[in-house]
Amino acid sequence: MKETIVVVGATGNLGVKITNALLAKGAEVKAIVRLETDMKKIDELEKKGVKVCQVDISNKSEISKHCVGAHCVVSALAGLEETILDTQKIILNAAIEANVRRFIPSDYSIDFTNLIEGQNRNLDLRREFHHYLDKTPIKATTIFNGPFMDLLTTDMPLIMFKRKSILCWGNPNQIMEFTTTYNVAEFTAEVAMDEDAPRYLRIAGDRLTCNQFVKLLTELTGEKYKIFRPGGINLLNVLIKMTRFFSPSKKDLYPAWQGMQYMRDMMEGRVVFQKYDNDRYSKIKWTSIKEFLNKEEVNLK
Repeated sequence: MKETIVVVGATGNLGVKITNALLAKGAEVKAIVRLETDMKKIDELEKKGVKVCQVDISNKSEISKHCVGAHCVVSALAGLEETILDTQKIILNAAIEANVRRFIPSDYSIDFTNLIEGQNRNLDLRREFHHYLDKTPIKATTIFNGPFMDLLTTDMPLIMFKRKSILCWGNPNQIMEFTTTYNVAEFTAEVAMDEDAPRYLRIAGDRLTCNQFVKLLTELTGEKYKIFRPGGINLLNVLIKMTRFFSPSKKDLYPAWQGMQYMRDMMEGRVVFQKYDNDRYSKIKWTSIKEFLNKEEVNLK
């Protein structure tokens, strides 16, 4: 008998990949989507064999009906307080009402358990949700994966391609961890079907320092890359405060200062995992940063 996994946020970037990974593992997938969800996205899910349930996302009892009999509820929601706290609590309580045994919250981030509270808005919201989650009877598993490797060629200014530089705040030998969204999705699918998964699991597709990034980009491009170090962590903290004051962007999920907070947390050294769980599921082939940059056919020149 196929195990039923409920995915909330199945139309999002990561949610689609988690859904595909679950289907590839032979799971029966239900997708909880909002009433206003684009029909094209619903059609795409249904063509794959996903049972799509359009619901009033604020109605716990309505959501609960679709969770009955599920092995696990996977949250892949993205957003701020209204989503990560309010909506996710409704989803969690609906799963509990339906007697679902397991829940995977929408974390998929750097390990915030050792971070100073109040220094990273998005991670503070996840920490606050954990305070609520850990008081409930459901068995939860959080996946920490470091930053998404995909950000290296989009929103994260670590690799400064035009300047042939690697942006570094602090120690250029500080290890940083990155994982592709595909690997995160594969791992999440495994966890969703793993009855014995623990409370926390930590993975990293690859780990490099700024100095190692310099070496790698020099190798890939044939041009000399170097470290660009505008200052240390203390200066970065000042810049974060100034940027947030003059451009608060309170409703944006990833304003400039939020990205700066992530960079600070990575380079400060508080989030490096002491233990990795990559080997928990042997079938996953982890993508290195070198493989990722080559595969994405990034314009490195």
